[in-house]
Amino acid sequence: MNYNEIKDLGAKNSTKRTARQTEDARFWLNVGPRAYNPLPRQIVTAKNMDVLDSARFMALFSVAAADALIAVMDAKYKYEFWRPITAIRNGDIDGNPATERNATWQPIDATPMHPEYPCAHCIVSSSASAVLEGLLGTDEIPEVSLTSPFVPGVTHHFTSLQAFGDEVVNARICAGFHYRFSTVAGREMGQKIGTYVVKSVIQPAQTAMAD
Repeated sequence: MNYNEIKDLGAKNSTKRTARQTEDARFWLNVGPRAYNPLPRQIVTAKNMDVLDSARFMALFSVAAADALIAVMDAKYKYEFWRPITAIRNGDIDGNPATERNATWQPIDATPMHPEYPCAHCIVSSSASAVLEGLLGTDEIPEVSLTSPFVPGVTHHFTSLQAFGDEVVNARICAGFHYRFSTVAGREMGQKIGTYVVKSVIQPAQTAMAD
């Protein structure tokens, strides 16, 4: 099921993907701080946080992102699972008669040069969401506007961390980079990491004294 889903949706010239799905897939070719750091910065501004609170807010966000990347790369090189482009082009030799080979299949853009499982974008976006929700106490956020150099002139708006995470996950499937099970695993990992960081890192001084 995961194989056929990404084979259909993630193909470079897919006829099964909607225009918005194609836009999202290209939008989230954006990676790293350029993709994610505008999120907490805009929230800090919208909430009028003072210097101390904003510094802690940004620091926890960054710690979670760093921990997420360490965890996901450890996992990728433990499992060394093949990317869709490799699996689909070799669907006749994987021991599964349900996977039909397409020797010329291509994703929407160049596949990242590291193993597939789990999804890195998914773990980073999920860890970010978990930190922000843990600090704000809600999934709802002031409207955040994100742009991507891969889709010039397009702006995506978010008022919900759930919606933000959903878009990232589905974009990586529609780009032809990740199977759905990999996005689920990445998202669960990121949620646990972000939650742990909020509870364990850079605790407010009064809380530490009370403990």
